[in-house]
Formats: sequence, structure tokens, C-alpha cells
Amino acid sequence: MIIKKLEVGPIMANCFILGCEETLEAVVIDPGDDAAEILFELAESRLKVKYILNTHGHFDHVGANKKMKEATGAPIMIHASDAPMLGMLAAHAASFGLSAENSPAADLFLKDGDTISFGKNITLKVIHTPGHTPGGVSFYTDGKVFVGDTLFAGSIGRTDFPGGDYDTLIASVQKKLFPLGDHIVAYPGHGPETTIGREKKFNPYVAMR
Repeated sequence: MIIKKLEVGPIMANCFILGCEETLEAVVIDPGDDAAEILFELAESRLKVKYILNTHGHFDHVGANKKMKEATGAPIMIHASDAPMLGMLAAHAASFGLSAENSPAADLFLKDGDTISFGKNITLKVIHTPGHTPGGVSFYTDGKVFVGDTLFAGSIGRTDFPGGDYDTLIASVQKKLFPLGDHIVAYPGHGPETTIGREKKFNPYVAMR
């Protein structure tokens, strides 16, 4: 599987392009900004986008939804609990002194246990991991999990935004992500990748003593 990571926007959010080497079908996870850069990477690899996947509804992760959908025609997918945020991106960004375009409404709602298939035999399993936002989700496939702002290398997502809840976030990490296995590589919404085993042992917020 092709995996490309781009750091987009002023908050340097991670956007991931996952592609099938055989069919060149792809998904884009969290197009937060810099749509032109994302589209250039897709064109360079001759990838065609099947789905636009949002781990959660904050503007730094979904700010390029509109331009990506206009350019690719791919449907936008997000958990229903975060879907209302898509129409409030401009206001949310303005509260940080930044700008963003409101996203089109979601085409499909994600829920825990869903599977998303693309390419030849590539399947992402949707894991509902609320806490940073009510509708936060992670995408798991073949030794990898894309966790949005639920878990970072050595840290966790903020819970002081509207809809955030610290205890819920801790439970999401410990009960939903840690059981995936120590060898699983976690790709966060900001910063470098890590492993579940490393975070289970060393992360001061969620380490299992």
C-alpha cells in the first residue's frame, strides 16, 4: 500500500494519502488545507481518489474538503456526531485568527465497525474513538492505524474544545486502540508516527502501569 504524509496548513496537520499500487485507487484522510499540494501528490502518483475521509470535524483536518471534492468528485465521509462542524469551519478557524472554507455536507456517515474498501483488497476498519471530539474516528488496516487527534507520540489530543471530554478520550485510547496490539504503527493527526506498544509503555497520559 502506498502511504504519503503531507503536513498541511498553518497548524501543520497530517494529511494521509493511501493508495493501491495495483489499481491506483486511493483515499485521502484529513485534507486540512493546501488542496493544491494534495492534488499534486495524487497526480504525481497517478492516484484516483475514491473517498475523502475525516477523522474528526476540526478545521485544520477538513479545511480542504470543499476543494478536494470539487476536484475529485469523491464523497466526504465523517462520523455523524461531528458532521455539524463541517458547516462551521470558517467560524472555528477565525477564533484562532486563521481562515478556512466551510465544507460541503457529508455524503456518508461513518460508524464504529464500518469497513471502507478501495483498491485491490485494501480495507479500513472504522473505530469510533471519541474524546477529542464526539465523533472522532480512527482507521485501522494491516498493522496500521490512523488516529487523528486521539493519540500523539507521547501525548493525547486536547479535550478543552466544545464536545471534548478527557475521560472519554482516555477510554478510547486504552479500550479501543491499545487492544490492537503493541506492534501496530499509529499515524497521528500531528507529529511523527509511533507504535501502540511505545505509547502503552511511555505515554504519561495513557500508559498502562
